[in-house]
Amino acid sequence: WSWFLLAALVSARMAGLRMDFGLLLEPLGFIKVLEWIFSIFAFATCGGFQGETTLLVSCKGVINKTVTAAFAYPFRLNTVVFSAPDPKRCGGTWTDVYLVGNFSSSAQFFVTLAVLVFLYCIAALVVYIGYKHVYLQNRKFPLTDLAITVITAFLWLASTLAWAKALADIKMSTGARLIPGIESCKAPGTSCHFASVTSMGTLNVSVVFGLLNMVLWGGNIWFVYKDTNLHNQSNRISQSP
Repeated sequence: WSWFLLAALVSARMAGLRMDFGLLLEPLGFIKVLEWIFSIFAFATCGGFQGETTLLVSCKGVINKTVTAAFAYPFRLNTVVFSAPDPKRCGGTWTDVYLVGNFSSSAQFFVTLAVLVFLYCIAALVVYIGYKHVYLQNRKFPLTDLAITVITAFLWLASTLAWAKALADIKMSTGARLIPGIESCKAPGTSCHFASVTSMGTLNVSVVFGLLNMVLWGGNIWFVYKDTNLHNQSNRISQSP
């Protein structure tokens, strides 16, 4: 991506700037603006999340003590520990309790793609608005743009599915189902009850924006394809007797 953008901007600068904001009203430019906006929402709703899960613990000398485990992006839950219910750790029966799972790969894949798409859309809009004549005159630019669009649509599909699966596992690892896996809660005289977990509505929204980005980039393939010589060749073939 970086090589394409650098080559495009250098060549375009040599050709001269011709500003045409009217292209933003055409499908090619308008969809690119939507892709830019939706990529912002995708990485903001996922990368900015912070939450905590809370338990009520009763043990020796402690009744319904609130213990919390704070977690956030990139969701390395296996490094998150619950606070001890009391300084004496319930008479020695309470040991460090960690959440289960490391979902950083799926989360970072999703957010990193969204950030790269954000940057690419900015560069593409600069080329579309200021140097569209260079874009159309050089056959390599539309073809490269088409290849990037196809690859990006596939990456949105893969990253969104991976992140959706990871989100489902995160909800399980931070919800009421985590209690049976806590050995300290099984100690004699100790009981644990699930209290609450931070709402993950924004993470659900991030998955929705991932799907919307996939649809946008998939639909954009046709509009980018129309500017390539492949489309012009197919038209000439279909019109020939």
